[in-house]
Amino acid sequence: MSPAFGKCYDPSGATWGIPTFPWRLAPDGYATRRQLRARGLRPGGQPVAAQLMRQARRRKSGVLVAYLYRIDRAKPVRPMTPGKRAALAAAMRARRLCPACRTDAGYCIPTSLGMCVPCAYPTDAPARGSQESPEHE
Repeated sequence: MSPAFGKCYDPSGATWGIPTFPWRLAPDGYATRRQLRARGLRPGGQPVAAQLMRQARRRKSGVLVAYLYRIDRAKPVRPMTPGKRAALAAAMRARRLCPACRTDAGYCIPTSLGMCVPCAYPTDAPARGSQESPEHE
């Protein structure tokens, strides 16, 4: 067993306080939040049941952790209400509205530009070097 595997394998929870498994080796019956969401479930207020761990050189702590929840205790995702749907539509509409020309761009405005692409890079400006100087006339 490699030292990295041994550090990340603690099914009793003696070292880390909760059962810990190496990355991709979680036992059946556990899932991450994303995996629950893909099944149409949510944690539903249950505490973290276990964790996955692997070494990560680029992180300060030196480890990468993913929390696991019990699938049998998960609850179904709440349905979208009409009010929530309207609020989400208004927020997306605001992200598409260009503040410069006040038109719907048809896509989310890039935050790096702060306006739609045609307003950020107007095409009606003359190209550099294409005009002749008046001296040569």
